[in-house]
Amino acid sequence: MTKFDQRAQTLMKALVESYIASGQPVGSKKLLEQTQLAVSPATVRNVMQDLEAMGLLTAPHTSAGRIPTAQGVRVFVDQLLTVSNVEEAYLKQLQQQLGRASETGEMLASVSRMLSNMTNMTGLIRVPSRDVTRVKHVEFLPLSQNKILVILILDDGEVQNRVIQLDSEVSRDELQQASNYVNHNFAGKELNTVRQELLHELKSDRAQMDVMMSSMMEVAEKGFSKDDNDDEVQVTGKSQLLNYTGDISDLKSLFDAFAEKTQMLTLLDKCLSAEGVQLFIGEESGYDVFSQCSVVGAPYSIDGKAVGVLAVVGPTRMAYDKVIPMVDITAKLISSALKKDS
Repeated sequence: MTKFDQRAQTLMKALVESYIASGQPVGSKKLLEQTQLAVSPATVRNVMQDLEAMGLLTAPHTSAGRIPTAQGVRVFVDQLLTVSNVEEAYLKQLQQQLGRASETGEMLASVSRMLSNMTNMTGLIRVPSRDVTRVKHVEFLPLSQNKILVILILDDGEVQNRVIQLDSEVSRDELQQASNYVNHNFAGKELNTVRQELLHELKSDRAQMDVMMSSMMEVAEKGFSKDDNDDEVQVTGKSQLLNYTGDISDLKSLFDAFAEKTQMLTLLDKCLSAEGVQLFIGEESGYDVFSQCSVVGAPYSIDGKAVGVLAVVGPTRMAYDKVIPMVDITAKLISSALKKDS
């Protein structure tokens, strides 16, 4: 923990708050006006020089003013931040949104969009792994040209529809038998367990299967295969960051990271294994692409077990006093909603 006296704390807090509000370097004269300290401008300049020597402030170009470094922002958040109350209007809108969605995936996506809009930042949601979701019911329906529609109903209320391509034609009766077989033998089991057991049966019993049974197993195994389009990280409101082009110079690399998602998944997993709100300022994320950004995330849970993460990405010059409590309460209310549905 960085230690400095009350006067330095007052000036540091005022400087960071002014920079967050305006994006401009802050000079000693403005700090005196804001804080109304009974000291001279020279004393303020000396304090700012001391803070700069500590690595908390820096002077951009030839400006007489200072801006906080990432380390300075970290000290501000950890020691000097006064957190605001979350607006009642947001809480009311959030609770309405949570009560309106019919399935988990829809609810998480809509809440992430709402948080993105309210903070004017990009929203991230690390969705629960579908492998640990239990299968409630499945239907296989014929389409055309050996294509089958798989309707998968999970225990959290989510309905997944996917189309699979078979090697040969399968009749409607065979598809009904496949549905009956899976529902009888695998209802209530985790999705990953269903996938593994079906694959094992398909490999071990193929020689003993008649043609109809083999077709049924092919339908079931393909219907439960991993879908590459099942994104573990959903990104909402990327365009919000266009408002911060002065703060984030390399938006292309950031957007590429959003599309590729691997780095974000690793970052959000750090939040998943921690308690409460986690904040990564600039290089704290461990990735160069986030060096001009801050990521604020919090895990949400089912029955006390963290299953996903809600987060926002914005410039390091963000209103932490508002964003941190909004992410915190949103994650907690998601946990509450999931508990009711479980």
